[in-house]
Amino acid sequence: MAWSAVSSAVNTIGNLLAQEAIYLWGVKEQVDRLQTELKWMQSSLIEADAKQSKDRRIRLWVAEIRELAYDAENVIEDFALRIGSRRRGGLSNCIKRSACILEEGWMLHKTRSEIDKIFTRITDLVRRLQAYGIKELREEEGPSTAAERRESRRPYPHIIDDNIVGLDTDVKKLVSVIIDDESASRVVSICGMGGLGKTTLAKKIYHDNQVKGHFDHLVWVFVSEQCQKRRVWLDILSGLKISFQVDWKTRDEEISENLFKFLKEKKCLMILDDIWSTEAWDSIKPAFPEKETRSKTLITSRSREVVSHADSRGYLHDLQCLNKEQSWELFQMIAFSRPSIGSEDEGKMKDLGEKMVERCAGLPLAIVVLGGILVTKDSVNEWDKVVENVIPYLKRGKGHGVEEVLALSYDDLPYYLRPCFLYLSTFPEDFVIQVDRLIQLWVAEGIVLSEEEDGNEGRITEDLAERYLLELVERCMVQVRERDVATLKIKTVQMHDLMRNLCLSKAKHENFLCAVDQSNACSISTVQRIHRVSATNVLWIQRIKSPNLRSLVFFNEHSPGYEFFKEMKVFRKPVPRKMLDYMEKHEIRDEKGCLFYSIGAYLIFFVILPKFHGLFTYMINNFKLLRVFTYEGKASSNLGVCKLSSDIGSLVHLRFLSLRRINYLFLPSSLGNLRCLQTLDLGNGVLVPNVIWRMEQLRHLYLPEEYRVIRKLKLGTLRNLQTLVNFNTNNCYLKDLSNMTNLRELEIWGAFEIEDFNAEDLHKNPPIIQSKYLHSLSIFNDKGRIDPRHLNHLLSSCVCICKLSLDVEIKELPQYDHLSLELAYIKLRMCKIGEDPMPILEKLPNLRVLELHEEAFTGKEMFCSAQGFPKLESLSLKDLDHLVEWKVDQGAMPCLRQLQIEWCRGLMMLPGGLRFVTTLQQLKIEGMPKEFKERVEEGGEDFNKVQHVPFITLKGCDD
Repeated sequence: MAWSAVSSAVNTIGNLLAQEAIYLWGVKEQVDRLQTELKWMQSSLIEADAKQSKDRRIRLWVAEIRELAYDAENVIEDFALRIGSRRRGGLSNCIKRSACILEEGWMLHKTRSEIDKIFTRITDLVRRLQAYGIKELREEEGPSTAAERRESRRPYPHIIDDNIVGLDTDVKKLVSVIIDDESASRVVSICGMGGLGKTTLAKKIYHDNQVKGHFDHLVWVFVSEQCQKRRVWLDILSGLKISFQVDWKTRDEEISENLFKFLKEKKCLMILDDIWSTEAWDSIKPAFPEKETRSKTLITSRSREVVSHADSRGYLHDLQCLNKEQSWELFQMIAFSRPSIGSEDEGKMKDLGEKMVERCAGLPLAIVVLGGILVTKDSVNEWDKVVENVIPYLKRGKGHGVEEVLALSYDDLPYYLRPCFLYLSTFPEDFVIQVDRLIQLWVAEGIVLSEEEDGNEGRITEDLAERYLLELVERCMVQVRERDVATLKIKTVQMHDLMRNLCLSKAKHENFLCAVDQSNACSISTVQRIHRVSATNVLWIQRIKSPNLRSLVFFNEHSPGYEFFKEMKVFRKPVPRKMLDYMEKHEIRDEKGCLFYSIGAYLIFFVILPKFHGLFTYMINNFKLLRVFTYEGKASSNLGVCKLSSDIGSLVHLRFLSLRRINYLFLPSSLGNLRCLQTLDLGNGVLVPNVIWRMEQLRHLYLPEEYRVIRKLKLGTLRNLQTLVNFNTNNCYLKDLSNMTNLRELEIWGAFEIEDFNAEDLHKNPPIIQSKYLHSLSIFNDKGRIDPRHLNHLLSSCVCICKLSLDVEIKELPQYDHLSLELAYIKLRMCKIGEDPMPILEKLPNLRVLELHEEAFTGKEMFCSAQGFPKLESLSLKDLDHLVEWKVDQGAMPCLRQLQIEWCRGLMMLPGGLRFVTTLQQLKIEGMPKEFKERVEEGGEDFNKVQHVPFITLKGCDD
């Protein structure tokens, strides 16, 4: 996206002019002029971006502007950062400057020359625009600008969760088959074309209370087109919480055998979503028992051949398209979700809508996406324009035209949303995207503008990015997977595979990103102007030859050692007996379980460490303009101790650096040179140098859970910090927290002590937190306890938090006047509170979710009084071994919808007051004694207390 590239350049240069002007001495006038030119381009590109799909000449012109903007930003920022690093500091830097004065002069001359070349390119672009007769870019503006529409329109992120029409009959039919133990069908299948709603239907079944109560375990796994049997089996193992240690050396036969035994002994339901071929099914089915088992499998597929091949006796459910009435109902739920439309306009819009819905042929995805386009349109004129476009799109399509509707949804995106959408092509198929991480990447890449540039003074850029995501959700271009229990904000999202295909196609077409996998790994070496690479194998880094690379993201299913193992199995030459002994001792095997007698296998263990370290060296030496580097795979201890090269300090453009999945890193002190860094995410076992204080632009800092320091880390300069994870007072200064006035999320892992604490006069202790934005506080310490007075003082300064997690021994609950009245979610674990916590917690006016787990409370009695917990919706009591009696007064918990009681073995009976909680919808009881279960079952002494509850689940109780 050219607009995104130019906007990023304008923003970066503007910040440098405002904050680093002293280091632009000698080129400041040229830089000012260049920024002005780019601003003019930026305004023109809003129209050009929308028209480039219709005019190849505009497309070429826009592509040249994109490359020019990237080059301009790189030249100016590189000069400012490198000169700035030399001129900072005291005497030592002055001496270095004196020695390098000639080099600085050469850098100044080179930068002036590069800027002159950029001005020459701008002149050529203007000349081409006139010489080749490119039509006027600007079109008539509608009744309101995109910015005005965005300001006046509130996003409705819940729509994607609620848009389900015409599936009730399908759900009932399939549930009856799945819970029928007498049925011979071990495999139940949902078949239908892409976009028909197979996954939506499977999710409804997965969350059905009858299904949950019938099976001991449920697990959901995405299979996808690129089926990898090992990954599928490991995902099932993880979902079933089977305690089986697996590393890269574990043979597939061992994994299959363990999974087979578990599924045969237990009663499980596996949902395998999106199986594409019979070969995929054949590769994974050895782990699934077919006889003498109570487990069942539900699969979704577009191919009837896959369904019949999976189980000839299985039950096949053909999912049908929506009828006319259902199609119109679904469309109305989305397109008319906003009440601001006038009655006269609404009538005209409905007429137009009926014409378009009829063309969607009952395909839910096409209808949902079409509705997502129209919900953003405020007038009949805008709807008319969509009709003019959508009908030709659908006529051009073959069959159901869902791809054409998807393409229209992209063309309808405003200029500021297009790069946000294209960036989603970074993530692999079926990948569950963490919203926090996505937003951090958007900001680091300059895809979302700072608040000053977008006319939103006072708004943090991450808030603007979140708003953009909500707009994509509103337009039904991404699907919500999970929400935060406290704030109800979106935590994770996912893309439908058809929408992802569109995203990949557009990203490739606009040279926005190159997604590298096994199919195109070789071709990447021939592309010279790549700016972003997303790869599924860390080894492919050495095939990238573009020095302009700005973003490098890896997604590995296995540890780096495993990838070397896979890549290097190319030789089949004899090796010495000594090597064979070594290989047999360490069980070096290929994926078929055969021993490797090869030089390649030997090299893995004798060359792997130098090679892996060499990848970092290659990255540092070849990608000097890198802004983003992250390794998203499985952490590995097989690599031993890795030492990151000190040359990483030369990557001065880095905004985002994540080493979370790479263990045992010794970080060099040169890391402090990365002054532009916004997100730093470190792996475990790290020796962290005291240089983080130099990264004044840091917004998100993830320290390791366990790390070492030579001296305590100074963090007081990080005034922009919003996220701080794994802070502790052994390794950091507590007083530094008061300087972080933008802090939003704080996680304390380990020790928390207040030095010089005044226990006699608490008001003399200075406040710990000064940020008015802090909304989440978590404290974990599995090896010690926290002084309750220190905890009270910390909480007294957290006046706005809505989410609190305490996983640490505190003995007594914090006092009520120290707790934020905004608290919506509280989780207590291992707190060992002796007195009943309910009298304090029930007074919190906004508490919606309460979880008391694993010795959170060690007393015998709990009491919930009348009018207590006025807004509580969910209560979870787990592993409270000492709890014997729980009493609930009439009028308590008037909004409770979900109640879980698990492994509270001492609890004798349910409280009688539950009969008055008429809002209760779900009661889950697990791991309780036989007597307790018999009291709750129909005919038992406690059944009258919960007989009004629609869904009661009794699992894992003593027989």
